[in-house]
Amino acid sequence: MNTAKDVTRPIFPFSAIVGQEEMKLALILNVIDPKIGGVMIMGDRGTGKSTTIRAIADLLPEIEVVQDDLFNSHASDYELMTDSVKQVLEKGQNLNTSWIKVPMVDLPLGATEDRVCGTIDIEKALNEGIKTFEPGLLARANRGILYVDEVNLLDDHLVDVLLDSAASGWNTVEREGISVRHPARFVLVGSGNPEEGELRPQLLDRFGMHAEIRTVREPSLRVQIVEQRSKFDSNPYLCLQEFQEKQQELKNIIIRAQTILPKTIIDYSLRVKISAVCGELDVDGLRGDIVINRAAKAFAAYNEREKVEVEDIKQVIVLCLRHRLRKDPLDTVDSGSKVKQVFQSIFD
Repeated sequence: MNTAKDVTRPIFPFSAIVGQEEMKLALILNVIDPKIGGVMIMGDRGTGKSTTIRAIADLLPEIEVVQDDLFNSHASDYELMTDSVKQVLEKGQNLNTSWIKVPMVDLPLGATEDRVCGTIDIEKALNEGIKTFEPGLLARANRGILYVDEVNLLDDHLVDVLLDSAASGWNTVEREGISVRHPARFVLVGSGNPEEGELRPQLLDRFGMHAEIRTVREPSLRVQIVEQRSKFDSNPYLCLQEFQEKQQELKNIIIRAQTILPKTIIDYSLRVKISAVCGELDVDGLRGDIVINRAAKAFAAYNEREKVEVEDIKQVIVLCLRHRLRKDPLDTVDSGSKVKQVFQSIFD
């Protein structure tokens, strides 16, 4: 008699990805501090955007969730649990928990608002007085990563809904006077090809970071990438074994950085200079200032330091600002040269 085995499809290891350092750094920093606000990755077709995003999710340590909870509720953090779990705790009852891999949710291009946010069964609510909620993709993505490929082709209203939830950490669904709210704390990752059009500046500004990736031109690097991929395709488990130590090392660095982050500080003088750069570049609003401060702290924590240095800011400032300089929808996103120039003049 054959027994069914739980076979999970092997994922290409994150530490085996060659090049694309900007994209990898943006993803790691968002995982260390999800409050950075997600990352928009724009680049040519076939440059490994989807592979890298799936790889970072697979690399992350497992999370503890309340058993049989559809929202991946945390067992002790009130910000990451549903009202029903809170009620159980308030009654002094015990919660059963289990460990799961960090959720990685793909949002299909044709998804409706109901599919994304979830739906309330109005008929049942009116006839039986029972509030029945069918969770959507935002519920599944809580405490994980929500990935939108070709985000620049997604309906603007849906992008707005995603960005609202990512910023607040909560999803609220209202139908016919009935309201349901649940935690939706996730890292929002969007990717797209600039040839197919950019996002509107107002929406683009709400992504914490913007990473640009280009096709590798150097022949030796291209050969290395092809060989790495061929090796994985022919024997994925051998490839995973080869990179197991590097994967574990990176996982430990991320866990340590998450622990160091709350203690990380940034001097007042550096914060003033960050704001001076934003002012000089005529960045609208204060989102740019906030994201640079967060990202610099995350980068310092990633390097096992509790105090932000100028070099930390230098490493993240282009990622945080290049997409905020575009005022006209017809303009292209700055490559980063303008940001580097102003940074140099103010920090030096």
